[in-house]
Amino acid sequence: MSIPTSTAVTESAVIKAPLAQVWHHIKLQDFSKFWSALAKSEYVKGASEETDIVKWSFKDGTELEVKQEEHSTINHYITYSIISSQPALTFSSVLSTIRCWAVTSGEAEGSTYVEWTGNFSSDADAGVIQDAKYKRREALADLAKAASKK
Repeated sequence: MSIPTSTAVTESAVIKAPLAQVWHHIKLQDFSKFWSALAKSEYVKGASEETDIVKWSFKDGTELEVKQEEHSTINHYITYSIISSQPALTFSSVLSTIRCWAVTSGEAEGSTYVEWTGNFSSDADAGVIQDAKYKRREALADLAKAASKK
């Protein structure tokens, strides 16, 4: 019997770097430049011109092909889905969004608020959601390190 669980995950961080410095890293093909869990991230050759598909090769051997679904340089967000995985996923689908906002006042003025969400299909179990939570936390910490370098 499976444990009922939320199929959404949201992780966020305030990164002590200006929005432009953080947003510069939010390109699917460049995630391996900041995310320490990735060995490499690169465009998939042969994908159609209208579709941006990037292969993420994780250091643990997992390979994901992610498709950019939406991207806004005006509103500073990117939405992507996983279209294939080796080994196979234990759930049907996930749609993830990374959004960045400039912090314009208060103690964190000049920083960037980053939110990374994931909305999973109803067949994702609690383990999948926990894994997604921790992966996002690690990636946000790595992004903070990369973005705050001069």
